[in-house]
Amino acid sequence: MKLLAVSDEECPALWDYYVKGRLADYDLILSCGDLKAEYLTFLVTMGRAPLLYVHGNHDEHYLRKPPEGCVCIDDQLVVYNGLRILGLGGCLRYHPGPFQYTEAQMRRRIRKLRLALWRSGGVDLVVTHAPPQGLGDREDPAHRGFEALRELLDRYQPQILLHGHVHLRYNLDLPREHLYGSCRVINATERFVLDLPDRQVPLKEKDKLLWKTRPPRVRDTSIWDS
Repeated sequence: MKLLAVSDEECPALWDYYVKGRLADYDLILSCGDLKAEYLTFLVTMGRAPLLYVHGNHDEHYLRKPPEGCVCIDDQLVVYNGLRILGLGGCLRYHPGPFQYTEAQMRRRIRKLRLALWRSGGVDLVVTHAPPQGLGDREDPAHRGFEALRELLDRYQPQILLHGHVHLRYNLDLPREHLYGSCRVINATERFVLDLPDRQVPLKEKDKLLWKTRPPRVRDTSIWDS
């Protein structure tokens, strides 16, 4: 399964200078936040692959006009083609805003997902806006990472965490990827491409039916392909 991750900066090659078919190879698009809603709508329309997103700290405009055709996975665990994906947007609070959280608030958000994580048997990929503390963050108040996200990695040991928030062009010495145990922590600023094997995790039939009426905590998004 080929994934396209985007964050923070619109990629000219995928928008301003888009060439027909450039998005055709991607099976799933993931946004880590702080992108124009029109950009995400364009990607999901031209790519014809599902687009899942979390909010960045500058995404207040999504409250008025969210990206069309895209699915917000903030505070949700979804399963797509067997890949278990957890969404936790926002950044560490440095001034008032709807998508800024204290450490205590982020820990509370994660605790509310424990049942979903238990039901799914864990998580493979975490999509965040801010990085974990000490793994690609910076020391200034606006770009510090969450200690709570490091705790999440320690407890559930996902394969990958994708984040944005820290623009790589602001610090050319900052690596795009960190390894924390067996987890790849990847800064998806502008764009990053991943090739992952499908992991078939069948859900119970009642969960599939429930998705059609009232979204459960563990969402089976494979029905999008039907």
